[in-house]
Amino acid sequence: MKKKAHSIASFLATMTIATFFLSTIVVELLGTHEAVALVKNLIVIPGLLILVPAIAAAGGSGQLLSKSRQGKLVDAKKKRMPFIAANGLLILIPSAIVLDNLASAGTFGTTFYLVQGVELLAGAVNLSLMGLNIRDGLRLSGRLRAPAS
Repeated sequence: MKKKAHSIASFLATMTIATFFLSTIVVELLGTHEAVALVKNLIVIPGLLILVPAIAAAGGSGQLLSKSRQGKLVDAKKKRMPFIAANGLLILIPSAIVLDNLASAGTFGTTFYLVQGVELLAGAVNLSLMGLNIRDGLRLSGRLRAPAS
């Protein structure tokens, strides 16, 4: 049951961040300022209300699962998690809130685009790290084989 909960929470967290990332890029390329403001608002509510519990559940269930496991893959996943969490808490969540506030006020200046650039970079880093954790989790479960050396 812990494995299933961990898989679901990890998938939901990763897909939520990917949705935020892709929505931001698409709306910036094709949308109006009103559409950008709407996307930024949806990222905060309900987006963060979905993402934060999903990440907490993934991290908590991962901690529980790792108590009975050892090895390089488990250690690698454990080393990535503090970066994923810090990136989310210190960069992604505050950026989402600032961007929502700026977009809601119609302020699409230098500050907006600098914060958005930082947010996109941090989102790409988190997606990469989470992807590596998913890969290693699939290897730990036996659903993905390590490449032959």
